Amino acid sequence: MSIASMTGFSRAHGAHGVWSYAWEVKSVNAKGLDLRLRLPPGFDAVEVKARRAISERLARGACSAALSASRTTSAGALRVNRKALETLLRALESFPLNANLRPASLDGLLALRGVVEFVEPEEEEAERAELETQIMHCLEAALGALVAARRSEGMALSMVLAKRLDRLEELTREADASPARQPEAVRARLAQQLSIILEASSGLDPQWLHREAALLVVKSDIREEIDRLRAHVESARALLAAGGPMGRRLDFLAQEFSREANTLCAKVNDASLTTIGLEMKFEIEQWREQVQNIE
Repeated sequence: MSIASMTGFSRAHGAHGVWSYAWEVKSVNAKGLDLRLRLPPGFDAVEVKARRAISERLARGACSAALSASRTTSAGALRVNRKALETLLRALESFPLNANLRPASLDGLLALRGVVEFVEPEEEEAERAELETQIMHCLEAALGALVAARRSEGMALSMVLAKRLDRLEELTREADASPARQPEAVRARLAQQLSIILEASSGLDPQWLHREAALLVVKSDIREEIDRLRAHVESARALLAAGGPMGRRLDFLAQEFSREANTLCAKVNDASLTTIGLEMKFEIEQWREQVQNIE
């Protein structure tokens, strides 16, 4: 199963009987699944089915789906609203006629709104149900295209993330193999610092200073951070290989990456290791930005 992005767009259209219709579906990044539907009047019964269909195909993303529908032919009929016409005629009888006011004509009365009505033909229940079924088939086609678009973008994202992981693994190896981590280098730096402190404060107890130095050696060891960074790289690769909705888990790993890199930078007392740690933080931030797009 491949990974998918949360962004995509699709459109599908169809026709049934006197109706033509089209779905437009698009999605963008979101923390969860947020559905927004826009339906024309008379198609409210489609909403529940549409929401269920979208929820079954998408796990995350702000998804908006819009249905447009119109009649391709008109089989309706014109009908004179006799009640409205009679009411209008009675009202006209109360107006006195003079030289400046001509009697009302039939064509003028029929042109008034509400006197002549266009009556839509009534749809049979079975025909309406079949129309809604075909509209749902159209939505399934649009969702299929949307899922394909999201997976295509997800494939591109997975390649970018894989490269970032390769770079993080390389930086972890560089930190592990840095000469600054060798015991001789650590002892030399501490000896130099102790010498400076003893020269500045000759009253300090040398034994206490050596105990504190030994404690600093233990605290400055970054072996645990390096091991965790390697474990996080392997976990991220396993998730990418497994596929499926994993955005939240990858985002959690990004936080763990960042925590280890920050601890590494705080522990080391060497310019070369600090440089490696800062580059790690840059790669992790780039990784996290891309992860925000994954379902």
